[in-house]
Amino acid sequence: MNTFAAWVDGIAELLAAEGLDATEVLTSAGIDPMGMAALGTRIETEKMSRLWEIAVERSKNPSIALAQHGHVRPRSLDVVGYTMMSCANLREALGRLVRYLRILSDALSLTENEGGGLYRLVFQLDGGRRSVPRQRIEFILVTLVDFCGWITGRSVNPRAVELPWPAPEDVAAYREAFRCPISFDNKACSLVYAASDLEQPLQTSNPTLAELHERFAGEYLAHFDQGQTRHRVREVIVRRLPDGEPSREQVARELRMSVRTLQRRLEEEGSSFVQLLDDTRRDLAEQYLSRLHLTLGQACYLLGYADQSSFFRACKRWFGVPPREHRRRLRELHRDPLA
Repeated sequence: MNTFAAWVDGIAELLAAEGLDATEVLTSAGIDPMGMAALGTRIETEKMSRLWEIAVERSKNPSIALAQHGHVRPRSLDVVGYTMMSCANLREALGRLVRYLRILSDALSLTENEGGGLYRLVFQLDGGRRSVPRQRIEFILVTLVDFCGWITGRSVNPRAVELPWPAPEDVAAYREAFRCPISFDNKACSLVYAASDLEQPLQTSNPTLAELHERFAGEYLAHFDQGQTRHRVREVIVRRLPDGEPSREQVARELRMSVRTLQRRLEEEGSSFVQLLDDTRRDLAEQYLSRLHLTLGQACYLLGYADQSSFFRACKRWFGVPPREHRRRLRELHRDPLA
């Protein structure tokens, strides 16, 4: 799992604006600043998380990801951003973001829900073998909010931002960055907009460019998807787990391919469905156990286990200890003294 280098450029700009040596921070995170200029360069998800950990350490500012709110960086979204800009309205633009998200990152999943006059965009970020620092998600949220405000002429703000971690002592940075009610300790990370606001015409709309940008994005995604079946499978697994353990047949059907084709493509990529299911559950378990507001029963449910004894045995196999003990270790390891 990895992230497009153009996104990292936006983070580097933020770090420099906050007085940090962006090159030094990137290098410390294992990212080659010179190599990011190469076409198609992508950065591993673990390095992205380490980048934000170092940024907080160097700046001593847990809210650094929100520090440059209002500074729109459309080039961070690359072709996806240009495709969004040329749409007729915000609904179309967010739909394009969901459709072409894998161009920017295959570690991030977005789910759209709508009801009661509200549109909710739910974020799920996979950190691989490393826990995801909240600053990494905060930067994604504030970048998207600022971008949506910009393409609509700054006439649209979210109705709410829902965050899955506990509230810090000072929430002023959140209020200033998002300009809407903020809630913490939620089960998921979401941006909530009024459905009516999504019909707002975009000041950047251009039907001719929309067709051109969408064709370019589609071609890029088709090229990128070659050899990326395992990431698409993981996305389906993540979405289906709360409904129980997904089967090969269910996943293949959702990806519009036969079970045989699915197995063959995964084998060609050096993977298997069983291994992907187990790895995905392990990575999600690491995230869920780090969220203290989630009970062990809720984590078990979200991971698709029929009973807690199965979850217990899986944690012993993954981490060498039961889930409660692993949660205690995570709390000690990732306690943020600055928050």
